Amino acid sequence: MMNFLSVEDFSKSQIEEIFKIADELREGKCELALKPGAIAVLLFEKPSTRTRISFEVAMAQLGGNYIYIDPVTTQLSRGETWSDTAKVLSSYVDFIICRLYKHETLLEIAKSSTVPVINALTDQEHPAQALGDLYTIREAKGRLKGLKMALFGDTANNTFNSLMIAGAMMGMEIALIGPKANVPNVKFVSKAKEYGIVKLFDDLAEGVEGSDVLYTDTFVSMGEEAEADLRRKLFMPYQINQRVLEMADSKAVVMHPLPAHRGEEITGDVLDGKQSIAFEQAKNKLLIEKAIILYIAGQES
Repeated sequence: MMNFLSVEDFSKSQIEEIFKIADELREGKCELALKPGAIAVLLFEKPSTRTRISFEVAMAQLGGNYIYIDPVTTQLSRGETWSDTAKVLSSYVDFIICRLYKHETLLEIAKSSTVPVINALTDQEHPAQALGDLYTIREAKGRLKGLKMALFGDTANNTFNSLMIAGAMMGMEIALIGPKANVPNVKFVSKAKEYGIVKLFDDLAEGVEGSDVLYTDTFVSMGEEAEADLRRKLFMPYQINQRVLEMADSKAVVMHPLPAHRGEEITGDVLDGKQSIAFEQAKNKLLIEKAIILYIAGQES
């Protein structure tokens, strides 16, 4: 049984196969299909707009069904374990798609499930987001290998953890640009370095030089609201704005997984500017999630 809990659950060749499926879906030439009546349960602890809707639409467009649940409205709120919940859910459905606070919870669910589990975000990783982002870069630039991607601000966040590994795996150079006081996750940096070049910078100008992709995310992730003022002060010097954009390659693209806090991690003029591909990035979430689901389903058949 194949789970997708981390970007490392897929090899480079498997990621390329998923991109090929996405291309075929876009062109209307994909011959893969879900089994009739396939159902996914979306088990979400955290709020979501793009990830929830795109996975729901993905299942519907592939001819399947979906059920959205959360801990508050299930027996999880009364003490049932994640393990017991996973055992029961996997006896009803074909996929469990999870958006959770703790990665350890995801591992517990996957250990107890008898159907594939897909990570739709935890505190450690956001692998489906990372694959969609790389697909979008490939679409915009025509390649991934040899490109330099600069990740700005909170270089320890979950999306960056997945993105740096997947990017390095696909032949990109990764620049983590943020304050010395905010240390990236050593485990993920070390893993990414096994695949390629990963460099850390606290000097913004030095880090951004020659970058083909400028990528930022919220300064205050879900669960960090109590530290909001401190985090904004810490990361504001690493905002992507017009001045920063001019330091990069003249054909650089700008990315953000959204929702964006305009005027904080990125300025509105850059987000809406001609070099921004943030909204195409959001659009491609649906396409790549359909490709992931079909790929996993194909391995199960």
